[in-house]
Amino acid sequence: MGNVRTILRSVRDNKKATILALVFIVGESFLETLIPYITALLVNRIRNGIDMDYILKMGGVMVLAAFASLACGVLAGMFSAKASAGVARNLRADVFAKIQSFSFANVDKFSTSSLVTRTTTDITNVQNSYMMCIRIAVRAPMMLIFSIVMASIMGGQLALTFAVIIPVLAFGLIMIARKAMPAFIAVFRKYDKLNESIEENVRGMRVVKGFAREDYEIKKFSCASEDIMKDFTKAERIVALNSPLMQFCLYFNMLFVLLIGSKLVITSGGASIDVGQMSAMITYGVQVLMSLMMISMIYVMLTMSLESMKRLAEVLNETPTISNPDNPVMEVADGSIDFTDVHFKYSEHAEREALFDIDLHIDSGMTVGVLGGTGSSKSTFVQLIPRLYDVTSGSVKVGGVDVREYDIRVLRDAVSVVLQKNVLFAGTISENLRWGNENATQEQIEEACRLAQADEFIRSFEKGYDTHIEQGGTNVSGGQKQRLCIARALLKQPKILILDDSTSAVDMKTDALIRKGFKEFIPDTTKIIIAQRVASVMDADMIVILDGGKIVATGTHDELLKSSQIYREIYEQQTKGGLE
Repeated sequence: MGNVRTILRSVRDNKKATILALVFIVGESFLETLIPYITALLVNRIRNGIDMDYILKMGGVMVLAAFASLACGVLAGMFSAKASAGVARNLRADVFAKIQSFSFANVDKFSTSSLVTRTTTDITNVQNSYMMCIRIAVRAPMMLIFSIVMASIMGGQLALTFAVIIPVLAFGLIMIARKAMPAFIAVFRKYDKLNESIEENVRGMRVVKGFAREDYEIKKFSCASEDIMKDFTKAERIVALNSPLMQFCLYFNMLFVLLIGSKLVITSGGASIDVGQMSAMITYGVQVLMSLMMISMIYVMLTMSLESMKRLAEVLNETPTISNPDNPVMEVADGSIDFTDVHFKYSEHAEREALFDIDLHIDSGMTVGVLGGTGSSKSTFVQLIPRLYDVTSGSVKVGGVDVREYDIRVLRDAVSVVLQKNVLFAGTISENLRWGNENATQEQIEEACRLAQADEFIRSFEKGYDTHIEQGGTNVSGGQKQRLCIARALLKQPKILILDDSTSAVDMKTDALIRKGFKEFIPDTTKIIIAQRVASVMDADMIVILDGGKIVATGTHDELLKSSQIYREIYEQQTKGGLE
């Protein structure tokens, strides 16, 4: 029930539409059960002989009741559609907003593909079940109750047929639903894997084609899709038993009413039950059985949606590992950075620490190079500065203040990060660059691009800064994408600029020009450059060597050549003495 309450918080402005839908559904159900009652009375009166005026009068009443039922049904459909679509909209917005508040650790916990499934498939399931709840889940029980009551009034002893068929049908439908549920529930987790396969394939399309692995990827996707199909087929095969069970109970009811009813009509001469009542009993029997059938389908749908609700509630109830303090610091004094006895691991259950025993002081305005082998936690090291992750123990200070004491937006506005995986969004170049500063003037944009060595290639495009960038930046080269991302970061005018291997796709000349521009035009900004090439950090004020999650050496280029075997080996492998 806790998951349901969490989801119901997204109803909000759709309460009125929900209530109106329920009111009209009750009206529709009552009128549908009233019409057979009027029909039975009319048939009995015709059998006993009446004039045409009474027939026309009762016919008019039935027509009005039918139109009123139709109107109630239409209005109920309109309001339930509005309510369910509105709830889905609110839920989608709530889940998306929650995801935006997540830290990297929260996203790692769920995985990207799972979050995509939850914001699409799971919300659609909840939307459908919400509509079913306010329509069929109310209509079916109301129809069942009204039909049984009216049948008891009209049929007398014939109503005993429901004492037999209702328990049989209810038991059968419940057993069918219980058997089908495990297969339906298993499908959701497999959807996560399917989405993950699609996401990986689309992102790595160039790699797939480069290695001619299309057939392998198609086979892998087909296996995942086949697995989902098998589960759905198994569940649907079980649910399909609803129809023959329903038909059996329907024909049993008709046979019982016709046999027993006919006998009662003949033996009593219409005194205890008449032809009109018999016809009404058959109609009510169909309504009772259809109501039970709908209730069984609701049971299946709700059980499916409860799993979706659980998955969505997990996201909505997730506590971000990174949040604002109660009284946050609202200004970053400068770009100085202090790591004090920092230890970090990605989760409390992780077996080993990604970083440990990190102690480092960086003065504001310094240029710091970071080198290390693959897996040495270089990216993790710099991601602690803007609080993309929080330290497990120790502290990271920016401008003399622990980063956990800052307002998150203030801190991240002061720290620009160009991550290893550069991302551009669909839109023009100018629109992408204004992610760094939405109020940036064209002159500021061009200045940032000149500093990032991007202005020249942008102007080579026919539309210049209005050139459209495809989603993910697929229509620009890797080096161009990197330079655009650097320019975007510079537009924030940060106190700290972090380049996480962000010039790996540009040539050494362009790399040198970018670093020269940093030194000349943003001397007061602290610059941290993670690089694979020694040439990219040789002129840094300080070079940090990471190995296995620990700082093993710091110093200038000349100092490290003398004191650090790791640095000297990297330098000699890359330059072979050529730069000396």
